[in-house]
Amino acid sequence: MSTEMRNAFVFPGMGPTSFSDVAKFMVVNPFARELVAEADDVLGYSLVDRYREEEGDYSEAAQVAFMVNCVALARWAEHTFDVRPDVCAGPSFGGKAAAVHSGALPFADAVWLTAEFARCLTEYFAVEHTDVVTLSFARTAPEALAGITGELTELGVWHEISCRVDEDFAMLTLSETRIDWLRERLRAAGGLPLYTMRPPMHCEAFEGLADKVDIEVLGKLEFADPVIPVIDDHDGTVHQSADGVRAMLLDGCVRQVDWPVAVAAMRRAGVGKVLVCGQDALFGRVRATTGNFEVVAVDPRLAMRPKRRS
Repeated sequence: MSTEMRNAFVFPGMGPTSFSDVAKFMVVNPFARELVAEADDVLGYSLVDRYREEEGDYSEAAQVAFMVNCVALARWAEHTFDVRPDVCAGPSFGGKAAAVHSGALPFADAVWLTAEFARCLTEYFAVEHTDVVTLSFARTAPEALAGITGELTELGVWHEISCRVDEDFAMLTLSETRIDWLRERLRAAGGLPLYTMRPPMHCEAFEGLADKVDIEVLGKLEFADPVIPVIDDHDGTVHQSADGVRAMLLDGCVRQVDWPVAVAAMRRAGVGKVLVCGQDALFGRVRATTGNFEVVAVDPRLAMRPKRRS
């Protein structure tokens, strides 16, 4: 393997993002403006207007806007820094943008996919697992987490770890009625409970959601072999086929995200520099990432920063 340092574009998982944080980027940045116009044509409505009006961190418009902005930031970074990724990765929601930038899925199809996926989420969780949420937490040693999940098992409480972000950072999915109990146990173990997410994701129990998405969304799209290899956020597999990228997106419904495993795969691929393309407060900031790579946060603030005059 070559010792030359390689670049990766990482498209982050989606977190709460306010409209005000990205509005100027979406209407001023030329790369974003072009993609927003294309998204409007696919959606049949103004994405910016709908995003401004809709409530909820994970509304349809919020999800589409996040994907659009990630792709726009990647294209801006390529143009501005004259850099091309050797591999792409997209933990959780970021897989959609990774599929686009890798060449596995046309942008217009990704807009439709994202909107339809949001619809599937709303419909599925309106009738299934209606009391289930996902809690993220940091500063929790693996042994401490094992003890807590062991208690839940002894109590007969269903739970699944949805995401492993770092050695001491994870997300656990369970009934909302157990959230206060979980927060207390985490604090007692020295952990730091963070935010509760609804809808939940990445659990084996959501097989019905995967079936719905497979039939109603992915089954209506045609994927291509990616031009840029895509690293799977579940097990580190390097996908170079259309079927592999499609399976990765579908697996997001039912498989745990394992970011340290994806990081290890990027290291094996010779990656030394990571450009995190999108609003991110998580994947580009944890030690698993910063301790292994040079990290550049390519976010709307950077893209909108005035250029220095020579």
